Amino acid sequence: MTLTTQAPPRRGQHRPPAAARRRANPWPYLLIAPAVAGGIFLLLYPLLKAALISFQHFRMGELIRGGAELVGFDNYRELLAKEEFWQVVLRTFVWTAVNVVLIVVLGTGIGLMLARLGKRARLLLMSALALAWATPVIAATTIFQWLFQSELGIVNWLLGIQGFAWFADPVAMFAVLVILVVWQSIPFVALTLYAGLTTIPNELYESARIDGGTGWQIFWKVTFPILRPLFALITSLEIIWVFKCFPQIWVLSQGGPDGATTTLPVYAFKIARVLHRYDMGSAVAMLTVVILAFALITNLRRMLKQEAAA
Repeated sequence: MTLTTQAPPRRGQHRPPAAARRRANPWPYLLIAPAVAGGIFLLLYPLLKAALISFQHFRMGELIRGGAELVGFDNYRELLAKEEFWQVVLRTFVWTAVNVVLIVVLGTGIGLMLARLGKRARLLLMSALALAWATPVIAATTIFQWLFQSELGIVNWLLGIQGFAWFADPVAMFAVLVILVVWQSIPFVALTLYAGLTTIPNELYESARIDGGTGWQIFWKVTFPILRPLFALITSLEIIWVFKCFPQIWVLSQGGPDGATTTLPVYAFKIARVLHRYDMGSAVAMLTVVILAFALITNLRRMLKQEAAA
């Protein structure tokens, strides 16, 4: 009887690809499985629960004794028939547009400034940005309450308009909230864009300057095309952040005065908390998710088309 043994593969002989060998090892997937399962549960379960409540008759009685009855799309029909809801939707879009434009424009300017500063000045500015970014939302909101206080606030003292009630005037209250949200969001945009700017070769800028390009022309012809995906990502993230902004508005104004700062998240909370219409509040929340998803999918599809065309 002749025994045959399989010789090890020689150099150049076909071997299984590295990806196939990695797939044969289940340990990486087992190690991340608890985190993935926990993330899915914490994100998906509240969303599905809110979707279910939005199709039920769910108020204080159902919250206590249970047994909510399915009512189909009645909550959505009632909500969409309200003029107040469409006013809130319009206000939310205006709120989002104003904040996102200011955040991206000012953040881009600071990011470009970081790239031009010296080492010490850059370190000082980056430290200030990081400190502003790390400040808790509620703490920052409380500070703004003190700054814009009508009698003892430092803003009124600096402007020489003692006694002006910022929180009682609709336009002033809206402006204070915009300043707060923009101040909190600029560090992320500035630091992210500065990191992207460091990846652009200096030779491109030198060539553009030799060709006589101005600073504005260099930005639009060199910087922006290279960082277009980064700008699209930042804009998408800021739209999400601003659109669903809730703590700052609720702590400072609770949607007032006269509903001037009531956005969709605040509107959903007020309906559920004040009127105990948990079904209607869930319907507002689900429509908010749908609007955000539609806006982000449209933005991502446009970004992918631009990348494919490039």
